Amino acid sequence: MKITNTTLNELTAQAKASPRLRMNLDLRTSAQDSSQRMLNALEPGTVLPIHRHTRSTETVVLIRGSVRQNYYASDGTLLESFVAAAGTSENFSAADCAGFSVPVGQWHNTECLESGTVFIECKDGAYEPLGPEDILEIN
Repeated sequence: MKITNTTLNELTAQAKASPRLRMNLDLRTSAQDSSQRMLNALEPGTVLPIHRHTRSTETVVLIRGSVRQNYYASDGTLLESFVAAAGTSENFSAADCAGFSVPVGQWHNTECLESGTVFIECKDGAYEPLGPEDILEIN
């Protein structure tokens, strides 16, 4: 499979049309592949709750656009916030990095900073929906 500009543009169009303002494309080559490798297209305004992954790190590399990545303590206190951007992004020169790896168990969320943002995301193991214990509600 090639990841072409057409692929990125079509995924972005699907994200824009989605009520959630995001869409992913599975990059695995078979259902027997127990990893998680996907393209994620996000649009500004999509809501990604503060959450954690207790069985895997999460590796993200920006292909297009930019995001703000936030890390939190278990009480909801913001610990760190930084911008990751692709080399073609208007935010690239001010960005801290082009990608990042979220440690196992780290509370985090991602904010999309520009339309057309797409990144590749990888995690170990098969997909498991987040349970309520893995979503941090702050008041």
